Amino acid sequence: MAEPRRPASRSILHAILTSQQTGLIAIILVLGAVMTMFAGSHTDAHGAVVNNFLNSNTLIQVATDASFFAIMAVGATFVIVSGGIDLSVGAVYALAGVLMALTLRALDTPDGTLAPGLAVLLGAVICLGVGTLAGLLNGAMVVALDVHPFIITLGTMWVLRGISFVSSHAESILAPTALTSFAKAPLGLPRTLAPVPMLSMLVVMIVGELYLTRTVMGRHIVAVGGNPEASRFSGLRLGRIRVSVYVLAGLTAGIATFLGASFYGSASCADANGYELYVIASTVVGGTSLSGGKGSAVSATLGAILIVLIRQAIRTFHLDQNYEWIIIGLAIIIAVVLDRHGTRLLNRRLAAQ
Repeated sequence: MAEPRRPASRSILHAILTSQQTGLIAIILVLGAVMTMFAGSHTDAHGAVVNNFLNSNTLIQVATDASFFAIMAVGATFVIVSGGIDLSVGAVYALAGVLMALTLRALDTPDGTLAPGLAVLLGAVICLGVGTLAGLLNGAMVVALDVHPFIITLGTMWVLRGISFVSSHAESILAPTALTSFAKAPLGLPRTLAPVPMLSMLVVMIVGELYLTRTVMGRHIVAVGGNPEASRFSGLRLGRIRVSVYVLAGLTAGIATFLGASFYGSASCADANGYELYVIASTVVGGTSLSGGKGSAVSATLGAILIVLIRQAIRTFHLDQNYEWIIIGLAIIIAVVLDRHGTRLLNRRLAAQ
């Protein structure tokens, strides 16, 4: 009875060793080990010697920095897997944060302050609602106007950021302290640690991965990105599926906005400027194919963590901050080249079979 199990165990081991996630985790661990060895150490308030990188404060801060655009990268994964692209996530972040802060400031009058629980609830509803509506707008225009999503989302990126600039008068608007207390809740850990963004990132990653791999709608998204014509002949409603992925991207941008604006305690029209690069880079480095049909929420999250670790390494080794853009740009190019090379090898194997 033991003999039949060997091929199964070997196939599982082979799948683990050759998976995209395993490679990303290995790179993250190697980079973390290098920073641990060369980061140096310091003496804390209790007289203990602490590594400058391998300590709870730095690790949770790295996870927190990654969480905001990693959450958006999960939504962008749906869009890219379906064969689209979304350049407006940073602008959605800015607009949702500004509208949330303005609304809560208007409601929080001197006559009677908002209850903390109500402020948190309203902030979440506004951010998620604005993000969802922006995603619906993107998806509806992509489908109805039949224009390439790059052009549509490039236009909405400028429009939405312009609206946030006009509505905020280019000012930074403070968020209620109740939101900051929520985002920075220690949850039983020392007060210097704030695990809420990190835990939210993990929840979004798990839900996104289950949705993409374990639900019928997720399989439809993969099918549409892999072969749109075959999906159409199979009876799938391509328009509805394409709209839904932009709605999901807007929803995750709203979640990231709520966490980010709450954590930092303010919102402005300049928030998340350039996040489009980080989001797309996270998905591409994570192995999502820009041609559609392949992607993973887990890989996108790992890609975001890797990018943040690269940024942390630049700071740790006291390098010029401008090297960050060079490294991320090269990482995108290398990831796309490897994806194309892997696709060609797979096609050759299928043709040979």
